[in-house]
Amino acid sequence: MPREFILFGVQFPTLLPLFLACLAALFLSNALFGVLGFYRRLWHPALARLCIFVAIFGGAIICLYRP
Repeated sequence: MPREFILFGVQFPTLLPLFLACLAALFLSNALFGVLGFYRRLWHPALARLCIFVAIFGGAIICLYRP
């Protein structure tokens, strides 16, 4: 996988679209967990959201850059 790609003459790192896709996945999971009442049972919902994002983003990076 190339480390960067060119879009309309501008170089972007490969992690940028991956970050945006993981952010969209976070918003979807955030809405789902909010409807299910998952965040009401947690001590610190913002910390849980951060941990979920780190897990999604880290898993995506591992899948992308695995040799």
